Amino acid sequence: MASRTNRRILLGGVLLCTAALPCADSGRLIAAESRLQPAAVAANFPVVSAARLAGDGKQTRFILDLDQTVTFRAVTLADPYRVVVDVPQVNFQLPAGTGNGGRGLVKAFRYGLVMPGGSRIVFDLTGPAKIAKSYVLEAANGQPARLVLELEEVDRTAFVSSRAPENRPELRPAIAEAPPATVPSAAAPDGAQQKADTRPVVVIDPGHGGIDNGTQSSGESEKNLVLAFGLALRDKLEKAGKYRVVMTRDDDTFVPLNDRTKIARNLKAALFVSIHADALPRAEGDAQGATIYTLSDKASDAEAQRLADAENRADAIAGFNLAEEPTDVADILIDLTQRETRTFSNRFARHLMSEMKQTVRMHKHPLKSAGFRVLKAPDVPSVLVEIGYVSNKADLEHLVSEGWRSRAVGSMAQAIDGFLTKRMATAGTSN
Repeated sequence: MASRTNRRILLGGVLLCTAALPCADSGRLIAAESRLQPAAVAANFPVVSAARLAGDGKQTRFILDLDQTVTFRAVTLADPYRVVVDVPQVNFQLPAGTGNGGRGLVKAFRYGLVMPGGSRIVFDLTGPAKIAKSYVLEAANGQPARLVLELEEVDRTAFVSSRAPENRPELRPAIAEAPPATVPSAAAPDGAQQKADTRPVVVIDPGHGGIDNGTQSSGESEKNLVLAFGLALRDKLEKAGKYRVVMTRDDDTFVPLNDRTKIARNLKAALFVSIHADALPRAEGDAQGATIYTLSDKASDAEAQRLADAENRADAIAGFNLAEEPTDVADILIDLTQRETRTFSNRFARHLMSEMKQTVRMHKHPLKSAGFRVLKAPDVPSVLVEIGYVSNKADLEHLVSEGWRSRAVGSMAQAIDGFLTKRMATAGTSN
């Protein structure tokens, strides 16, 4: 039987089937490690110019206007009820707010890049529904090419029945083994043997990406703000030359939560730092400043629990919930490893707070904990840093400021260096 590692589904233009019937639940999607195509080439992607809903609570139609025909794959999912449509990478040129409202069987829909070469549209449904028809029309009579999806209301039993083809192997997408995450090393001179890079690995994890925008405010998206911050932190650390720095994403790509931690584990990282920028719901008032989170089975407060719940839904936002991966180590060894890892995580969090408070505003309760899935690598010290609240005007001004970013990145890099220098020295003397 194939291992879970071998069940990762590689999605791309070749993989996207033209079948209009619901296909298998691609719960093992991974984000490709290749970069997006340059902006100059992006103009060659199909352009989506309009998207609209029509119909009622019994039958609802979705229409997508494109400048050329595309292949696609449509899937229904339950708990919550959703429809996922995968297409090759397209250039969405839709008005702001498109998809925020719904009609008929659709509460709302979202869209975006899910990995290089593949885009996705996810529909949140009001209840169980089946895909009655789905097809692509070629451009004709002055009308653009169109992707059409027709949904019909069904009960739960009929919904489950409509998904039965997913259990048929011949309808499943091709499955391939994904290569383990690696860090390219500099090419050695001809005839010379490459020397292993033994520097400690630091993994920087900009949250969200692709179809998952994260929080948004005043035209700014969390996914873009934290990516800019993460890239600046990478550059700062690489300039010092003491660490191998790996990004879970360095472009606008969606990366499932489990794959983020797997990157750190595969590389035996010395530290994992996830970067986010939260937004506080209006009902909860206003808050500002940076907050540092560590993993805990019990949240330190209600706000920490709310944030963890929201962040842990990232995979559902992108269309699929990814199952927790079972470990291949004895439970007792896991427990011992996790205890030591949490000790180091908490130690780094305190050190990071001490450094950051010298240069940036911190939250009134800067150290918190909750059950973040992205922090659950049992053998990699990990923290999640909320660098500010995009819902707070002053914080948002900082988040878009290069000067503030430079100061914040500098203090974070200093904290990372101080923590790892001390830890490596301690590890060296204990040998």
